[in-house]
This record gives sequence, structure tokens and C-alpha cells, in this order.
Amino acid sequence: MSSSPLALVEHRLTLQSTFNKLVLARHDRIIGIVGFRNTKASNRYSDSLFISEQEREANIVRNRALLEQLDLKDAVSSLGVPAKPKPAPKPKAKPIQPSKKFKREPIAEAPRRQSARLKKEVIDPNESPEKKRKREAEAEERRAKEAEERLQAEVQARLAKRPRTHDLDISALAAEELSDKDMGSLRGSLQAVTNAAIPRRVGDIDAWVFDDDKKDEKEVESLRKRLGKMKVVARAKVTQDRIYSAAYHPEPTKDLVFFGDKHGQLGIWDARAPPEDVADEDGDVTPADEKEGGKYWRLQQHWPATSKSSISSVKIDPIDSHSVFTTSYDCTIRQLSFVSGISQQIFSSSDVLITCLDMPPSGHELWISDAAGGLTHLDLRESANKAQWYELSDQKIGSVSVNPTSPHLLLTASNNRLLKIWDTRKLDTLTLGKDAKRGEAAPMTPPLASPSASAAAKPSVSKPVEYDFDTVQEFVESKRGRGLLRGEFAHGKSVSSAYWDPRGRSVVSTSYDDTLRLWELDAGKYDSSSVFPSFTPFSRMKHNCQTGKWLTILRAVWNPNPDVYPHFTIGNLEHSLDIFSCKGDLIARLSDRQRITATQAVTCSHPSIVERCATGNGSGRCVLWAPPDL
Repeated sequence: MSSSPLALVEHRLTLQSTFNKLVLARHDRIIGIVGFRNTKASNRYSDSLFISEQEREANIVRNRALLEQLDLKDAVSSLGVPAKPKPAPKPKAKPIQPSKKFKREPIAEAPRRQSARLKKEVIDPNESPEKKRKREAEAEERRAKEAEERLQAEVQARLAKRPRTHDLDISALAAEELSDKDMGSLRGSLQAVTNAAIPRRVGDIDAWVFDDDKKDEKEVESLRKRLGKMKVVARAKVTQDRIYSAAYHPEPTKDLVFFGDKHGQLGIWDARAPPEDVADEDGDVTPADEKEGGKYWRLQQHWPATSKSSISSVKIDPIDSHSVFTTSYDCTIRQLSFVSGISQQIFSSSDVLITCLDMPPSGHELWISDAAGGLTHLDLRESANKAQWYELSDQKIGSVSVNPTSPHLLLTASNNRLLKIWDTRKLDTLTLGKDAKRGEAAPMTPPLASPSASAAAKPSVSKPVEYDFDTVQEFVESKRGRGLLRGEFAHGKSVSSAYWDPRGRSVVSTSYDDTLRLWELDAGKYDSSSVFPSFTPFSRMKHNCQTGKWLTILRAVWNPNPDVYPHFTIGNLEHSLDIFSCKGDLIARLSDRQRITATQAVTCSHPSIVERCATGNGSGRCVLWAPPDL
């Protein structure tokens, strides 16, 4: 006869209870007979009672656990011990999911070779000579056809991996097939910011300079009230892969942000555009709280779509904001025009990774840093072959920054731990001579055999005049080159970045020694050709910059708006957006544990609106920070 688990447990509990009662009764009888004649006996029996009570409580705990394991939670209360209340589960942050699932088109691979022995067909031993000749002829024809197809596939795969050097229309750049409606929406968003020219604004070099510290404190407090109100107002998975760079368009009526990712994609996010209600496979519409904000489009600005084409920097044209420049690890620079919708290659190096790009407010010149420690000067009004390349460092230069009010002053941040200020007026005295050489031209890249390749290829590599490291060092140490290097500062580890503020007065650097440093230079010395008397940071702030392999390097970036007290933004490994003043004061530390699930490594700010920031993380997800009543 079988019994239920509940009956067995109840029977066991009854026996245990009876046993405990007998033990207690026996102790009572013993105590009554002996009468506690000595103190030691009394203590011994008291200890025995205490041990029995402990065993009883332990049995109750074990039985309660057994009942819960058997899903007999109603019987737990019969043990006389209340069940421990379970803590309320904390709501977990959920990353935003893309409204549309895009499938990346794989690059065509050449057919794999197969063993001829395994492919060998079974031959009929009784076949006639006529059938044998026919079979051998068909086999030979089949082998020739397969060899031709394999050769064509190898050529196509090889061509598909080469950079695209010709002009490309925006429709050819689309990373995924766009409908006519989506393409029209993209063109409309880009052309909407070309109705009027919005040149890059430059601050007054003497602005926000106070003799009284209380005025600085007042400006900082004002910023805290304004920026502290910003919340997450929109999220979207703008690019397919990790965000490497970003730029905010200055159009005041829009929040148009450009993000460059690890695989050469340029994501364009109109963050406040009304989103479309897209149903999933089951026909359900995503709730508003989990829905992507705004509209975005993905353009394959650099090719191939691999980590060899990572977009290292994005810059808005400072002349009129009608185009965007992108630099890539494919050793090229492209310019995408919003007016014509054409992407054009304007510069290419042979084998050096381009790390950063900056432009003076005039917009006609480009200063380009690379992984070989070089700095290239390119005038867009001249041929790319008239560019000049200076090897200023023996290690990679990660960033270059042009002073907006004194464009002859450049900042370079290098892996050799040095932050340097250069006076480019002295570079004009370096003329083409025996110590300089013109780069060798690489062979032309043929047009790609891809759907987007329709035009003839241009010469793929520019041939700038080159000045190697020894030539530059010799010039710096000479009398003629005195004043080329205006100042330098050694960090504890590699310098990730260094930038001028919109006034051209303050400098902020980011380093792997987990320290943010601030300088404020004497503007009266800018026109001089002598070395700065002092180039030591006045403020140091600890900030964890150990991003590792899977996160984009953290960089402190100034807000480009010259109408507000200078401040900069930087991502935090604790998933927050940190904002500091030009004096090193923490203005705001913005976070949202319910919506932000990863480090916001890349940051940028609106050039025209103070309370507006955009950030991007390692999965291509981006966030718009703004007042909640936007």
C-alpha cells in the first residue's frame, strides 16, 4: 500500500514530536529524583536540555526545507516556524532592441576544394568504349567549368575585400536594402539641414575668464542645474557594431547625430524624429518604454565591412555643416555631401592607419594623425599629392587638435606618453630637399564587383611629401626650427587624447594612467615663437580609463558650444555620463540603471543647444540625453 509524500512527512513529524516529548519527560523525572544535589549535575542536565532543544529546532528547519522541496509549502506553517520572506526582485536593465532585424550580407567566399578521390564516381565494369569516351569527355568539361567558376569566385572575393575608391551615391552606401520610403526619408533628413549654412562657431579667447572664483562657482552651479535635469529621452541601435566615434550636427531644430562603428558603418540618427510602429513576427507592437526612439539609417561608408575599416573619427564640415568627413582604418578619408548625396574619397595613404582628423574653422585644411606617428597636412583646394607628411613621434599619434582661435597651434597625443604643442608656422620653413622624399604611388584599385560599384576607380593612394622622424628631430634642435615644439608634458602611460576647448585656451587630456588633466594657457604667448614658460596641468582628476579590448577608448571631449561655460563629457565604466567644468569641477554624473546596460564610451554634445548629449556603447546602441519635457 503506497502513501503520499505528505502522509510520510506528517508521520515522520509525529514520531519526532513523540520522541522529543519522551526525552523531556525523562529529564523531568530524573530531575525530580535527584533533586539537584550538586551544582555540576544541575549544569550537566541543563546542557542536555539545551542540546535537545537545538536538535529539535534543527529538525524543524530540515523538515521545512524538505516540504518546500516537495512543493508542499502549505504544510510549512504547521511546523510553527514562519517561512523567510523572499526579497522583491530588482528590475533588471533591458537593452533596447532594434525595431527592424537586419541581416548582414556575408562576403562571397570562393568554393572550397574537394578531394578528387572522394568525388570519384563508380564506373560500370561492363561499360562500352563509346560510353567510356562520352563519360570522360563530360568529366573533363565539368572539371573545366568548375575550375573557371572557382577562379571567378576567387577574383570576386578578392575584389570585394578592397576599399572602394570611387564616388558612391547614398543609395549604394546603404548597409541594407532600403525601401523607396526609407531612402526618401534619409535624403529628406539630410537635406533639411542644408537650408542654411551653419558655420562652426569659435569662442572668444578671453571669455569666461574671471578674477573672482565666486563667478566661476556661479557658472558651475548654473550648469549643474541645467545639465543635472537631463534624462534618457531616446535609445536606438544605430549601428551594427561597436561605436568608435561620433559627431553632433549643429542644426538647432534637430538632433542629428553621426556615429562611426567598428566595421566601417556610418550610422545617422535623427533622434527626435517620430518613430514608426513596427510589429514583430507575432504581430505585436513594442511597448513605448522599450521602443527605439527616432529614426536611423546605416551607410557602409568604408569598405570592406570588417574591422579593417573601423571609422576612427567623424567631423562635420566647419564651413557650412553641409557634409561630414570620416577617417577609417582602411587608410582613407571620405566626405559625404548632404546636398548631392555623394560620398567621395579625398585622401588615402598606402599602409598607415588613420587615427584622427581635425580642421581649423576655415575648413580648407585637414590635419591627419596616424598610427605610424605621423601628421599629414592636406589643403582641400590643392591636389592630395601636394600634402605633406611629418613624422613627429616614434609611436602612434592617437589624436590631433587644432586651436580654434590660433590655428597654427596643434596638440598631439601619442603612445610614447607625451602630449605636445606644435607651432605649424615653423613647418613652412621645412622645404622639399634632400631629406624629404615623395611617397611612392601604389597601383590603382579597380572598381569593385559589388552592387555599389558602378564608376571607374580613381588612383587609390595619395603621394604626399614625407619628412621622417630624424629629419624633424634635427630641425627641432636646429636654430631655424626653434619654436616648432612649443611645449610637452609626459604622462604616466599612453595619452589617449588631448583637445582644445572652443576658446582655444584650455586643454584636457585623457591617459591610460587613469587621470584626466587640465591646462589653461596664457593666450598672450600664442603669437610668440618661443617655448611656453610653463606647460604643467593645474588640475588632475582620477578617472578609470582601463577599457580593455572590448570597449572603445575613453576620451574627454569638450562641448563645442562657445556660448556656455566651458565643460567636457566623458564616459564612465560605471555606465554613467560624467560632465566636468574647465576647472575640474564635477557638474553632473548622469545614469539610468533601468535603461543603461553598458559603458557609454563615446560621447558628443550639441554645438547649439546646451542641454543635449549623445552617447554610444560597444554594441552600437546609442542614447540621447535631454530634459524630460523635450
